[in-house]
Amino acid sequence: MLPAFTFSAPDTLSVRVNGVWREWWRADVAPARWTAPAPTLSSAIRWRAATTGIEWGDAELSAPGEGWRTKLVVVRIDPAQHRFALQLGQGVNFSPNWSVDSAGDSSLVAVNAGQFGRMLPWGWLVTNGHELAAPGSGPLSMAVVFDSSGDVRFVAADSLAGARARGRIASAFQSYPTLLTGDGDVPALLHAPSPNIDLAHRDSRVAIGQMRDGRILIAVTRFNALGDAAAKIPLGLTVPEMAALMGALGCRRAVSLDGGISGQLAVREADGAMQKWTAWRLVPLGLVVLPQPTGSAGSLRLTQ
Repeated sequence: MLPAFTFSAPDTLSVRVNGVWREWWRADVAPARWTAPAPTLSSAIRWRAATTGIEWGDAELSAPGEGWRTKLVVVRIDPAQHRFALQLGQGVNFSPNWSVDSAGDSSLVAVNAGQFGRMLPWGWLVTNGHELAAPGSGPLSMAVVFDSSGDVRFVAADSLAGARARGRIASAFQSYPTLLTGDGDVPALLHAPSPNIDLAHRDSRVAIGQMRDGRILIAVTRFNALGDAAAKIPLGLTVPEMAALMGALGCRRAVSLDGGISGQLAVREADGAMQKWTAWRLVPLGLVVLPQPTGSAGSLRLTQ
C-alpha cells in the first residue's frame, strides 16, 4: 500500500479591500525581486496626512495561522523635509527604558530602532557623529546610515567598512534580518529553510525601508483579532511575509527592527495629537523624526 501524503497549501497574504478579502501574495510564486508596489495592497491602505512630508495609513491583513487577523500601520517620510535622530535610553550603559512615550514633544515620528542582545543595542551604533559600538557580523545584517548631508543610506554588511571610511555620518544603527537588498531583491536566505533564521515563526513585526523616490517607510504589524486590548500580543507575519510586505509597499531596500513585545510606533497627526501603538517592553534605542531646524533646506537624494 502506498503511503498517504498530505500537501499543505502555500502561505498566502490577503488584504481587506472595501470589505472583501483579496489575495495579493503567494509563497509558491513569490517574486525574487520587487520592482513596483502591489496594486491590490496599495489600494487598501487608508492614507492620512500628518505633518508636511509625512503621511501614515493602515490596512487589515490576513495571513495563515496566528496571523489570520493582522493590522498594518505604515508611515512614509520625506527626508528632505525632516531630520532623523537616535535616542538612547536614559542612564548608563544603554539603559532599556526608551519608549515612544519618551520621544519628546518635538518628535513627529518615533519607532524602536535596531535589534537588542541582553537588552543592549546590537551591532554598529553612531550617534551625534560618535561611534559608540563597532559593527556586528552576520549575512543578513544591514545598517541604516544618516549622513551629515541629509542622505539616508541602507548599507549591507559587506559594505560597512567603506561606509565607516567615508565618514560624514551623523547617526547609524545596524539591524537584521535584511528583507530587501540591491534594488528590491529578496535575500536568498529568505527563500528556503536555513539554520540562520526561522522562516516559519510568526510575530508582530517592525521594519524600515527606502522607497524608490528616496522616501523612508516604516511598517508595523499588530495582532488584530480581539480589538485594541489584545493588539500587543506578539502574533502576525513571518520574516518572508514581511519582506513581501515591504516590497509590495514600494521599497527597494528594507531591514527588520525588533518586533514582538518591543515593537512600537508613534506618529504626530496634523492637529498635534500623537497617535501611538505602544509595546509591553521598554528598549535601549529609539529612532525619531524631527522638524528641520529653522532656516535649513534639504534636498531629496536617492543614494546607492
